[in-house]
Amino acid sequence: MPERDIQGRPDIEKLIRAFYAKITADEVVGHFFTEVVDIDWEAHFPIMFDFWESVLFHQPTYRRNAMAIHLQLNEKEPLLPEHFERWLALFEETVDEHFSGEVAHNAKTRARSIATMMRIKIANQ
Repeated sequence: MPERDIQGRPDIEKLIRAFYAKITADEVVGHFFTEVVDIDWEAHFPIMFDFWESVLFHQPTYRRNAMAIHLQLNEKEPLLPEHFERWLALFEETVDEHFSGEVAHNAKTRARSIATMMRIKIANQ
């Protein structure tokens, strides 16, 4: 297990790039990122970096509505409970492969909270 915690944006960039390399190849959720939505990764990565920097370090870098984006995605193809669980499992696995510590633990906790809120909002859409 890694001994180093997530310390700032460079670590977030490392984490998110590793996570999306894993998730785009995944048989359960990969198609959302390769077929359902056409993603320009080099444009999308900085948005994801901003999001997680805001979540983990309370930086005012993310100014979009993540919920609205996922509600639109759900209209294209339903996001099912198993999709959220797989996303979370891969996220937590990626965090654990690269980092250990309070911020890494917080990243996993926040991811689970965000996924739970999205599932509730999608179910009530």
